[in-house]
Amino acid sequence: MDKNEKLQKLRHSLAHLLAAAILDLWPDTKQSIGPAIENGFYYDLDFKSPISENDLSKIEKKMREILKTWDKFEEIEVTAKEAKERFENNPYKIELIDDLEKKGEKITLYKSGAYIDLCRGGHIENAKNIKPDAFKITHMAGAYWRGDEKNKMLTRIYGMAFETKDELKKHLEMVEEAKKRDHKKLGPELDLFVFSELVGSGLPLFTPKGALMRDSLDNFVWELRKKHGYQRVDIPHITKKDLYEKSGHWDKFKDELFKVNTREGHEFAIKPMNCPHHTQIYDRKIHSYREMPVRYANTTKVYRDEQTGELAGLSRVRSITQDDAHVFCRYSQIDEEVNKIWDIIDEFYGAAGFKLQVRLSLHDPNNFEAYLGTPETWQKAEDQLRQAAKKRGVTTAEAKGEAAFYGPKIDFITKDSIGREWQVATIQLDMNMPERFDLSCVNENGERERVAMIHAAIMGAIERYMANLIEHFAGAFPLWLSPVQTIIANISESQLEYTKKIYEKFIENGIRAELNDQNETIGKKIRESEKQKTPYTIIIGEKEAKENKIAVRKRGGEDLGQIDPDEFLEKLKKEIKDKK
Repeated sequence: MDKNEKLQKLRHSLAHLLAAAILDLWPDTKQSIGPAIENGFYYDLDFKSPISENDLSKIEKKMREILKTWDKFEEIEVTAKEAKERFENNPYKIELIDDLEKKGEKITLYKSGAYIDLCRGGHIENAKNIKPDAFKITHMAGAYWRGDEKNKMLTRIYGMAFETKDELKKHLEMVEEAKKRDHKKLGPELDLFVFSELVGSGLPLFTPKGALMRDSLDNFVWELRKKHGYQRVDIPHITKKDLYEKSGHWDKFKDELFKVNTREGHEFAIKPMNCPHHTQIYDRKIHSYREMPVRYANTTKVYRDEQTGELAGLSRVRSITQDDAHVFCRYSQIDEEVNKIWDIIDEFYGAAGFKLQVRLSLHDPNNFEAYLGTPETWQKAEDQLRQAAKKRGVTTAEAKGEAAFYGPKIDFITKDSIGREWQVATIQLDMNMPERFDLSCVNENGERERVAMIHAAIMGAIERYMANLIEHFAGAFPLWLSPVQTIIANISESQLEYTKKIYEKFIENGIRAELNDQNETIGKKIRESEKQKTPYTIIIGEKEAKENKIAVRKRGGEDLGQIDPDEFLEKLKKEIKDKK
């Protein structure tokens, strides 16, 4: 058993222990489900009377008391009738038992100590191996039963758990650091984005500074793509449902689409993805093999009807800006095109200091009905991506069941500055959509030849990547990415004319500068610049004005002393160009 599987079983066991403590403290509570999750566990409960955050320490203490009396988890197989008798006063368990009965699945209870729960299993062999100082109850929240807002709101209690006290301590320290870096807090403080109740949840509004940052990222991706022959295209934000029915997206995502009915009775969808539109641009004419590959790039918004409870700052939104690209190529060109996209990804993420790991996301052969195409097509596509990774000399982990519904993909994973893991870019190989739209080129023999389609999102979603960057850098962005690269401040009124002259010079040279000529002390101006995490603050006093110099202070307090303005401009330009 690997470490991850062992942790999952440990955490699931603790979910049982949590429910046991709750029932001991509040016997009239009805328990529903309690799974293991990343870094911990939770249990959804229906309390007769509300509890508060103040009760969490009491729950944790009770868990440790009960843990002393537990040993193994005993499996008890029962009939649906027997299970319903045991949970006759619990509508949540009855509903789960009905589902199991309809599916013809085995129904099992698990007993540890005096506590018995309806459960499929997956526990630690012996509860004595759970260290009482390696778990912690952290917080509570509301959660609709089965995630459906039409159902009753339950109380979800969360816990964290690790194998050892030290691992728990390190994780809790990381959580505290993450709170300081939270993009939902830093973004508004740095004046990057805002949410409006009038506009709606999950629909961020980007300020001038936030828009500058978005444009810097998108322009960088475009610079890299342009080197490899991509062409820009543009598409509408809505489409007839027919397009998504043909692509297969309608059946898969119809419940997540925003829909529009016209006054003539036509049904349109607000696009949740761009790839079907791009197929229609490719299909506008017959392509010769000499034109291949054809590469389209398009930064545009897509919209998905995410549930309100799942929205989270910029990380999960309803309006998603994708830096999307699709390559239409011959099968013999797949390796080369994947390699070019890989080069773009490496350079783009290298500029933020991210080191990438690679995962090959494959289909689940035991659930093939969830995918488009045939097993043979999937095998061919997956082997192509394996070959591309092998040629690049990269070791890839493989994850069954993580593919897109139309094709396998290479997922790029990175860790931020405090050790959290994020999936960022993807390269997706699609042999199914060209089949559904009958996309081809004319080969050397004058015959129609089926093409392949490669989906290549470098950032994936600009909003989510911005959230990652804000937290990775704690808002202290590298110079090339900073919305404001330098603040220029005068010490007194007598230097104002020279200060404005320097400001205009920097603006003319393409530096994103701000002038702080407010009637305030220089100390306050410096503190404000530091608070906004500006990379450089230029200070101009009597001496600088007299000698045609500038005094430069680097973010963090390092004093670079007096510098010639032209010399410092060249330094800034090089730092921006190098994207260090």
